[in-house]
Amino acid sequence: MSRRRELSRRMEALADIAGIMSAMKGLALMETRILQEFLGSQRRMVAGIEAAAGDFLAWHAGAGGAPAAHGGGLCVLVGSEQGFCGDFNEALLSASQRLLGSRGAPPRRVVVGQRLAGRCGEREDIDLVLPGAIVADEVPAVLLRLTRELATLLARAAPGTSSLSVVYHCDATRGVRLRRLLPLGEPPALPHGHSHAAHLTLAPADFLSGLTRHYLHAVLNEVLYSSLMAENRQRQAHMDRALQRLEEETGKLRLDCNRRRQEEITEEIEVILLSAQMMGLAGQEQ
Repeated sequence: MSRRRELSRRMEALADIAGIMSAMKGLALMETRILQEFLGSQRRMVAGIEAAAGDFLAWHAGAGGAPAAHGGGLCVLVGSEQGFCGDFNEALLSASQRLLGSRGAPPRRVVVGQRLAGRCGEREDIDLVLPGAIVADEVPAVLLRLTRELATLLARAAPGTSSLSVVYHCDATRGVRLRRLLPLGEPPALPHGHSHAAHLTLAPADFLSGLTRHYLHAVLNEVLYSSLMAENRQRQAHMDRALQRLEEETGKLRLDCNRRRQEEITEEIEVILLSAQMMGLAGQEQ
């Protein structure tokens, strides 16, 4: 009886864990639906700015000054702030080493997400670690701090080394992506479709500076949303696998519990039959 009770307690504990995981899966699903709405509009905004930048740079190629050298610069690594998302951060680190290793001098790194930072360890090439967003509503605050810190770091960079890239989980490609952000106008060239330059009310350099600020804000916003979307999709898959394992373990425990219950019933029947036989023998002797 005690062993069966122990099995029952274990099944109850697994049921409690399954309830928590189901709730986490439900929250992740809700978050992906919210993020899907944000991502669509954000990608359209980024595409519009890129088109404007491509058209501008087609006529004012020298407005940005000397191009940055390949390699070096800054690279933002966007990971997760929370766990329960499988190998999300490990996959990003592995891919970043492969993607950045072929680009000349290694860049300095800015890490977004405490879970990712924990996987990085004590690296000397990390300039800054920032907390990431847990839900979509936290993205604007993370974006504000990230853009401010990047502006400070880029302002300190030596001429020709102020390049900026980002490595993140891209929800659109369902993989880790290296995306070069600065300077604007490096190959691959952005398309343009006008036969003459647009009339500007600002000096080309001033226009490009303002356009770059808008572009960085928009594209980093898209990156943070995309990474959070991919994180929540992976969390759903991770919870699905965990729930399946819990269901399998619960099934094994239930079979064991039923088997032991059947053994107890058999023992009870044998005791009853034995008692009946003993009573019958006692009655015959009388």
